[in-house]
Amino acid sequence: MIETKAVIFDLLTALLDSWSLWDATAGSERSGRRWRARYLELTYACGAYRPYEELVAEAAADAELPAGAPGALRANWCNLKPWPEVPGVLARLRAKGFRLGVVTNCSTELGRLAATRCGISFDAVVTAEEVGFYKPRPEPYRAILAALSVAAEEAQFVAGSSADVAGAAGVGMAVVWHNRVGLPPRPGPKPLREAITLDAALENVLGKR
Repeated sequence: MIETKAVIFDLLTALLDSWSLWDATAGSERSGRRWRARYLELTYACGAYRPYEELVAEAAADAELPAGAPGALRANWCNLKPWPEVPGVLARLRAKGFRLGVVTNCSTELGRLAATRCGISFDAVVTAEEVGFYKPRPEPYRAILAALSVAAEEAQFVAGSSADVAGAAGVGMAVVWHNRVGLPPRPGPKPLREAITLDAALENVLGKR
């Protein structure tokens, strides 16, 4: 059996409660979810990187939000918060000796800022802007594996969406899904585990070592 050496995370959904920030910026949960859903459609469709802020603005316009919404989201980016159990789970994984990385569909500036909100210094942070492609294309997942110097079989990926499940599984990683807000699954590979908290999603590696 191959030993797990690294745990890799989606950033803005698996580790951070970005949903609340989008909802608050949009003025309601309904408007925020409509905005976010349209943004995800644009992201998955474009594949190759287009500026993150451009996609956010296009999605806001399509969702009929005020013109100032994208700028407000960026201005409040530093208010992103991790899910309550995240700092403790990351600390436990670090204490067990796992390499920790994140790969995010974001600009380099905003992705690295968001990573600092998790309460730990990651061994590697990879953004779509740096790689030139958005998840679930394989390039971002391969880039984070290379940055951590691990093979796909040596890593476990924590997905933040069903598309992430398929993308990470497609490059050979074992995948669990921290599905905090109850997103519907898409056709394709199933995660090894799906849970509404990070510690439950990672119970297989938290109990090791």
